[in-house]
Amino acid sequence: MATWQIWLVGLGTISVMMVLTWIASVVRQDASVVDRVWGLAFVVGAWTYAIAADTWVARTWLVLALVTIWGLRLSIYITWRNWGDGEDKRYQAMRQRNPDSFAARSLVTIFLLQGVLAWFISLPLLAATVYDVPVGLIWLDYLGIAVWVVGFVFEAGGDWQLSRFLADPDNRGKVMDRGLWRYTRHPNYFGDTTVWWSFFLIALSTGAWWTFVGSLAMTLFIVKVSGVALTDKNMGKGSSKREGFDEYVRRTNAFVPWFPKD
Repeated sequence: MATWQIWLVGLGTISVMMVLTWIASVVRQDASVVDRVWGLAFVVGAWTYAIAADTWVARTWLVLALVTIWGLRLSIYITWRNWGDGEDKRYQAMRQRNPDSFAARSLVTIFLLQGVLAWFISLPLLAATVYDVPVGLIWLDYLGIAVWVVGFVFEAGGDWQLSRFLADPDNRGKVMDRGLWRYTRHPNYFGDTTVWWSFFLIALSTGAWWTFVGSLAMTLFIVKVSGVALTDKNMGKGSSKREGFDEYVRRTNAFVPWFPKD
């Protein structure tokens, strides 16, 4: 199959996954399950590309290992973090606005939309699993591994530090400004985008420079839509505003880690 055909096969498998997740959400009356499978969508896409291409060089196994570790960790963490909390407020608001048609609407506006987004973002995974030249790993692959490690440490480490902070009753209503959170207000989101630029570097080793649009889309989505902007907006207003938040914003970079301002 041609590369574009393999990419379309990936769209099919991701879409099937999202439809099955949507069915589960209708049964459970909880659209939040889509957040739990977000990371898995990339794992499913990458394995689909690899199986369809049937190249299986070192780079194929490398990117499959890295995306599987990343995707499984993210899905497990989100499932654990949200266990027993009920439906996310974002989806509750959508359900209240469209009580009679929410189930049908959510299939398109939540589940399939996120599936298409994941499919587009997965372009670096497509190139890294389909192209078999060069056969061996080159310096860009090793640079990609190093960048992936940095990103994974920030993402997984930031999540772990925040979960421990929130588990302490003494920290209720306070701002998390310790560990990685001392250098960026969103180490987890910074780490996530860094991981995706590492996938681009690995794809670039095959000459697939055009796959940067996938990593760029993930960056813009996290920074401008679902991650940094949304979290800061919710943290900085109303009852959700935490003690010392304004001062934390003043001295701490929003995204790229750097030393706190005096």
